[in-house]
Amino acid sequence: METAIISVFLTKTGIMLKVGVLGAGHLGKIHLRLLNQSDEYELVGFYDPDEINAKKVAAEFGYTHYDNINNLIDAVDVVDIVTPTLSHFDCAKKAIEKGRHVFIEKPITNTLEEAEELLELSKKHNVKGQVGHVERFNPAFLAVKGKIENPMFIETHRLAEFNPRGTDVPVVLDLMIHDIDAILSVVPSEVEKINASGVSVISQSPDIANARIQFKNGCVANLTSSRISLKNMRKTRFFQRDAYISVDFLEKKVEVVKMKDAPENPGDFDMILQNAEGDKKQIYFENPEIDVNNAILDELETFADAINNDNTPIVSLEQGTNALRVALQIIESFEN
Repeated sequence: METAIISVFLTKTGIMLKVGVLGAGHLGKIHLRLLNQSDEYELVGFYDPDEINAKKVAAEFGYTHYDNINNLIDAVDVVDIVTPTLSHFDCAKKAIEKGRHVFIEKPITNTLEEAEELLELSKKHNVKGQVGHVERFNPAFLAVKGKIENPMFIETHRLAEFNPRGTDVPVVLDLMIHDIDAILSVVPSEVEKINASGVSVISQSPDIANARIQFKNGCVANLTSSRISLKNMRKTRFFQRDAYISVDFLEKKVEVVKMKDAPENPGDFDMILQNAEGDKKQIYFENPEIDVNNAILDELETFADAINNDNTPIVSLEQGTNALRVALQIIESFEN
């Protein structure tokens, strides 16, 4: 069994990993900048098949440009794949078969078969992988995730103004998959049934989609995504026994409303509700502290931590595969 080779550099934070980036588009340039700043990585260089863009990025920012993908993979411990979705599988396969750890932007691959093959390859070559579901690292979501306990109804709206980037895939794989992954991370149950509809307005694939996911434990999630909206919105609402939790991923704000048994002698300013059976509940609000962070930097650095400490990445290849599986089931439901 081939094992990953790790080049060790002692720093104030521990072990520094050599990393190379595949893809120097909009998001790739962000990854390059953050990796170059990070104390967890030594940025070796990048590869981009667009030679004109590659030379421009190298000249403007001073990053080392590799004109051969295999040479870059050979020179690093970790490969950060920020290429179009259709090329994720080929890039990741090359890296994993050379014993390199892989960070893959979402969605993990274009097909479920590709994702499952990467899973098997990662086990065979004893390497770790993480998928870039960045909303898991959103400070608003982190502030309340521990308070989300067995939600029974979830509603999400992820709306975006039109941008040609990402229209090579359906809106489900472009936008909705963020919410799919977040939901799967907090619902302790398997998916039982999916109903969905999608509409193409500008692109060849659906630009607007709505999905209803029913889980075996009775939880229902209603997801809406659009990439032709007049304004941006990224909100999720969780309803559970005696609690309502709202997360604004865009504005990085949260709202937590809880209920408890009302006191026998409520105060003048206590908010009391009484149901038809006469049960009285007191409503109160919590204001979780939201720690400001850079979510992309955090996901990259926690991956380095998982490698150095032999832990399971926060968004593993298996979890990325599960999110893709549900996303593809939603797309398949469009045709039924």
